[in-house]
Amino acid sequence: MISVKGVSKLFGAKRAVDNVSFTLERGEVLGFLGPNGAGKSTTMRMVTGYLPPTKGTISVDGHDIVNTPLAAQRLMGYLPENAPAYSDMSVLNFLNFAAEIRGMRGENKKRAVDRALEMCFLQPVRHQSIDTLSKGYRHRTCFAQSIIHDPDILILDEPTDGLDPNQKHEVRTLIRRMGERKAIIFSTHILEEVDAVCTRAIIIDQGKVVANGTPEELKSKSELAGALTVTLRKATKDAVLQELKALSGVTKVIILEENGQTITARVFNKAQKQEKIAELAEEISSIAQKKNWSLQTLRAEEGRLDEVFRNITISETQQQEKDRSE
Repeated sequence: MISVKGVSKLFGAKRAVDNVSFTLERGEVLGFLGPNGAGKSTTMRMVTGYLPPTKGTISVDGHDIVNTPLAAQRLMGYLPENAPAYSDMSVLNFLNFAAEIRGMRGENKKRAVDRALEMCFLQPVRHQSIDTLSKGYRHRTCFAQSIIHDPDILILDEPTDGLDPNQKHEVRTLIRRMGERKAIIFSTHILEEVDAVCTRAIIIDQGKVVANGTPEELKSKSELAGALTVTLRKATKDAVLQELKALSGVTKVIILEENGQTITARVFNKAQKQEKIAELAEEISSIAQKKNWSLQTLRAEEGRLDEVFRNITISETQQQEKDRSE
């Protein structure tokens, strides 16, 4: 549905987007992650045809976004960052206006507007003017205009911005449901949304794609992925460190908590395959039995997306400071 190849965008001497490439198929929900100023919004604006790329090509269902923009844009719904709306219009009038812009008339327009009102939970405020709406309802109104024509492709820039927890849940559920039959890109700063909604995620930093994969693939890059946390009684810190560090495949052991003769340690290892993690757990259990340590807890840790995000997007200077502190 979308093919982005070698796209760059320069604003004078500033390179906002640097040789970005990715594809998006129907049935995929692609999360676009990155720090502020990383180039996410600029990339999305180029995909929608709002900005022309300085270099590279963007194809939307076979239509070049530069050469045949209208054919491509008819397939898309777009929710920009800080989406504008006519504040003196009612919600209903605004959506009628958006439907007419999309070429809908008569009964088709009425059905489209009613559908958008229902999907975005806007019926209670349909006759209210936009300037009197809360931030959450105003944002949902702008979201509704992006889906008014039931597009095959949705480009959503921070779609849950300003929503309360219940509203965020509603919008995430809606995106996940629509993602089964559409191609969706949405940017977010909320990492839990990637797990909740995305089939794939891209991390962009300083204008470049630095990671691209499923949430599980990205989390597997976390140092925590496959680590084991163990709590032992009747043990000493030095003995635990000595025994666990000697195990095959273990890269490091850290003590998380020490309370008298109760020690909680985290064991990091090279392998992430379940059978290897299970073997290491059995070895730890065997050591505890031989040493007469009471094994209180033993669990495998999951990788954390926030850790991967920080490690990938951290600057070289920050990394050096982090290394020195460790």
